[in-house]
Amino acid sequence: MSVAVTVENIHKEFGQYPALRGASLKVHGGELMAILGPSGSGKTTLLRVVAGLEQPQAGRVMFDDLDAATLSLRERRIGFVFQQYALFRHMTVLDNVAFGLRAQPRRVRPDANEIKRRSLELLELVQLADFANRYPTQLSGGQRQRVALARALAIKPRVLLLDEPFGALDAKVRKELRRWLREFHDQTGHTTLFVTHDQDEAFELADRVAILNDGKVEQVAPPRLIQQEPASPFVAAFVDGTAPALEPKVVRPGPASYGRRPIPYRLG
Repeated sequence: MSVAVTVENIHKEFGQYPALRGASLKVHGGELMAILGPSGSGKTTLLRVVAGLEQPQAGRVMFDDLDAATLSLRERRIGFVFQQYALFRHMTVLDNVAFGLRAQPRRVRPDANEIKRRSLELLELVQLADFANRYPTQLSGGQRQRVALARALAIKPRVLLLDEPFGALDAKVRKELRRWLREFHDQTGHTTLFVTHDQDEAFELADRVAILNDGKVEQVAPPRLIQQEPASPFVAAFVDGTAPALEPKVVRPGPASYGRRPIPYRLG
């Protein structure tokens, strides 16, 4: 079942540095949402708060009507895929996928036959069934990332979190994998949050995109709407590729623009 994720007014500081400043958004069940923003905007911190890897000073995360703060890290059942594949080099591809299942408490752990069956099923899903007995060093970067995705799905996660999963890959492989990931998401229907710094990636993959700036969510909307109707001067400049260098000026009364892109405000 697809789970909606609601992030409500999250504040997170590291020492005196405010990484998130009242960040709020809602991810619909079964949606693939990209989180996009400049370096230091809070993208990865937001993902880690949803996962339970960071505790906010204020605000909350909800899975449907369930407050995530009442759940342990294990009980949250989050599938997390990082930029670095973090596969176990001494394990076969099959054993890497099965690892999360074998690490579950005995009372909920499937038996050995079920673990193998489910792991092989996932490898079939990510089109790597023929590589089950290979080791990570025998795979390409794109294949390793698909193994990491299969491993994240093995525990039947409530939510799938992807933190720049294609960042270490070359441009051609990235483009191939993002097409594959969109098709894969449509097939599985997991609620997915996807952090990226690549606008093309975000706009091609996502149902909606959340734009972060300085720890706040500036806009959440479908890609086309963000491009055509940016909600703030920052979003307009960021999508236009001119942020943060430009400052808006009132030149004359009338339509406003930021860089080369018109924005839905009138001046004067």
